[in-house]
Amino acid sequence: MLKLTIQERDVKDTAASFRAKGLLPCVYYGPKDTPVSIVTDQTEFLKVLKQAGESTVVALVNGKEEIEVLIHDVSYDPVKGQVIHVDFYVPEKGKTVEVEVPIEFVGVSGAVKDMGGTLVKVLHELEVEAFPKDLPKNVAVDISVLKDLESQILAKDIKLPTGVALITDPEEVVASISVTEEEEAAPAADLASIEVAKKGKKEETAEAKK
Repeated sequence: MLKLTIQERDVKDTAASFRAKGLLPCVYYGPKDTPVSIVTDQTEFLKVLKQAGESTVVALVNGKEEIEVLIHDVSYDPVKGQVIHVDFYVPEKGKTVEVEVPIEFVGVSGAVKDMGGTLVKVLHELEVEAFPKDLPKNVAVDISVLKDLESQILAKDIKLPTGVALITDPEEVVASISVTEEEEAAPAADLASIEVAKKGKKEETAEAKK
């Protein structure tokens, strides 16, 4: 299990002062836990986030105990794009949780490779339910089953790990193939009409000069 060292913080101190020291303001809470304000090393958090995602259990270590949590919400600076705050959720012991797990598209679609179709990724996350220890970091979706232009993958077609149940509507389209219709060719010019028009124009011009 991934671990992250934390320390409690005084809410009177400004978040900016912590970030200036390379510390990330956070909070953890649960259905039976009062919210606790903490800080952790920002660089270490980013490493854990990359490995765990938002659906893998992480242990917060405060020197006295370890608190098992899920990364519930990550806030980013709208300008710089840096992480500025994190909410950790403490799941209730012995109960399942519902989370959105990222979808990872793998494989090669014959409809795209051989028929000129375009892959349309309709969903990027799948909502599932499981005990925290069974939650996957992501769900792999093999697009090689998209073999023709009418193919599509529904939520119910995805094979989930043992102990993980689907919450997303089973009939929801996850991926499909789009076909770009070719523009209709412009009608061929009628050469005979052009010649008649030119001839008529010349006759009108000559008549006007008389």
